[in-house]
Amino acid sequence: MTFFHSDESLTKLGNQIIEATLSQFPTLGENQLALTWIVYDSPTPVNTGAALTPEAFWKYPLRGFAYRGIERIYPSSLVQLFYLVALYEWINKGMLQPSAELERATRDMIIHSSSDATSLVVDSLTGTTSGPELSAGPFETWKAQRNLINRYFQSLNWSELTSINVNQKTWCDGAYGRERAFLGELMEHRNMLTSNATARLFHSIIGGVAASPQASKTMMKLMQRSLNPEDWAEQPSNCILGFFGEGLPKTARLWSKLGQDRQVRHEAAYIEIPNLPPYLLVVLTEGKAQSQNQALLPFISRQIAEAVKTLP
Repeated sequence: MTFFHSDESLTKLGNQIIEATLSQFPTLGENQLALTWIVYDSPTPVNTGAALTPEAFWKYPLRGFAYRGIERIYPSSLVQLFYLVALYEWINKGMLQPSAELERATRDMIIHSSSDATSLVVDSLTGTTSGPELSAGPFETWKAQRNLINRYFQSLNWSELTSINVNQKTWCDGAYGRERAFLGELMEHRNMLTSNATARLFHSIIGGVAASPQASKTMMKLMQRSLNPEDWAEQPSNCILGFFGEGLPKTARLWSKLGQDRQVRHEAAYIEIPNLPPYLLVVLTEGKAQSQNQALLPFISRQIAEAVKTLP
């Protein structure tokens, strides 16, 4: 059971958008796309400064649409969103002490999707480090420690999280030593997410109930993106062109996290457009052609924004 309910109007619009996307991009296979779309009707339960208690927040009814929302897909750097939430949960519980260097790494992980920064964050969360292969006994201990992040998310008892894996670092060139052994011979232990799982986690952040209200506010600040070309044109990692922001009106407000490498292109975002209901959108795409397709995510974003205008 998902955290949102199906809605006739959203289902109709969502299916039309999927059909339009597959038609517009013939090389995109039906099994290379996953999408979750949540609309926040008034009064909205998100981006309110944690006005709702967690108990009230999770009881708030939501309508949404999902296409292959439970399919497991390699997330690339989108997994950093989960490490961000875990980091603030650890700090909130006194399991990890904040520091200027950890703060710098967290910022670079979310704003620039830095794999080097992610390595420090994962090491800090789990008490593990990368390095040469380990003998059997120490390696079992190391793996148990690395699985702390998985055990935390499973402890939330969200049905959307039952099939995910978030215990691997992100890489530029690839894993070596104990990290490569941890992935498994066939890479069977690599990170895996679904669009529904990602949507629920993002929903908790914008609702102010991830770790703590202040932590959620800090996470939102890290994910806010400017749609002003002067602000991002010269940034080393452009998160607008080729992504949702390119398909939005310049009056929109955008909070997002990207995931991209040679095989995938993903984005998860919360979007506010004046005089329209705010919404949450997660799109995961697979395949080398999609990873390099600068038009795909802006097209979907534009279709969703237009569809919101027609909602009853």
